[in-house]
Amino acid sequence: MSGPAPDSDRAPFRSLFVANKTVGSVTRIDLADGTVASRGSACRTPHELALSPGGQHLAVGCYDGRTIAILNAADLSPVATIVLGEGARPHGIVWHPKGEIFASAEGRRSIFRVRDPLSSAPQIDEFPTGETGSHMVVISPAADVAWTANLGSQSVTRIDLGGGSPPRSVKTGQGTEGIVLSADGRRLWASAREEDRLVELDPETLAIRRSVTTGRFPLRVVEHPSGRWVVTSNLTDGTVSVVDTATGTVERTITVSGGAASAQVTLLFDPSGTRLYAAETQTDTIAEIDFASGRVLRRLAGGPGGDGLAIQAAGITGTAAR
Repeated sequence: MSGPAPDSDRAPFRSLFVANKTVGSVTRIDLADGTVASRGSACRTPHELALSPGGQHLAVGCYDGRTIAILNAADLSPVATIVLGEGARPHGIVWHPKGEIFASAEGRRSIFRVRDPLSSAPQIDEFPTGETGSHMVVISPAADVAWTANLGSQSVTRIDLGGGSPPRSVKTGQGTEGIVLSADGRRLWASAREEDRLVELDPETLAIRRSVTTGRFPLRVVEHPSGRWVVTSNLTDGTVSVVDTATGTVERTITVSGGAASAQVTLLFDPSGTRLYAAETQTDTIAEIDFASGRVLRRLAGGPGGDGLAIQAAGITGTAAR
């Protein structure tokens, strides 16, 4: 199903952005009526997206190369290109509320921090992880610590961005790919996709507190805005596991497509927590889910090979490219 949601189910946010990794573009969907509002070129194989704190710009990690593309959120026109180290292969990306951009660099076993990303001379710093396949990255509220999920090394790494201590890593399971830090910074979750498992870690010590069995192949994990749940995107069975963060148990399972054919990947909550969006890469759709009921409200046309997602609140407009 597509088109506008019923009046009672209308999404309260304005635009959904989708990285189209198979064609090198980004799509902006108007959530009021479910139509494609604009589509713009980004770079080869854009995988992950991040909105600027004010919602006016979009950062895109160019996975096959060494750059971060900055786009105008209003019309997806190019604003800037940030060049990282040779062979960086940036994947996971965060535009921190303090204004800095962070990106994991699989090709260099590191992460990058970009200060003043919209200036004519951004400051770029690199921090090694020492691990293979540093795929996704999360950042502390104070922007002084980063954590990466490392696919190749089957681990999570903690990085002191102030340089006071070397990076530390702990094994977390085969195919460690998804990672999320709770909003209060007290819980770190990582998904081991090849073990159908989610682990909770102490963000400071990296001690594993508990392990939760999820649906099959949980390649992403995100936190509900309330902090009451984390949810995993389970590619093989096309479901979402809803985990109670207090008890560490699966409270319920949401069936999205119910199988692997859709290739369900990225998950994103809207800031209110009422909607959950799931990118379905093989069907070029984004499932919009009512989180309370688990009902799929509609499927939005997301463009070819949709993966990374970002959402923009109503009332925000982009700025002119420069």
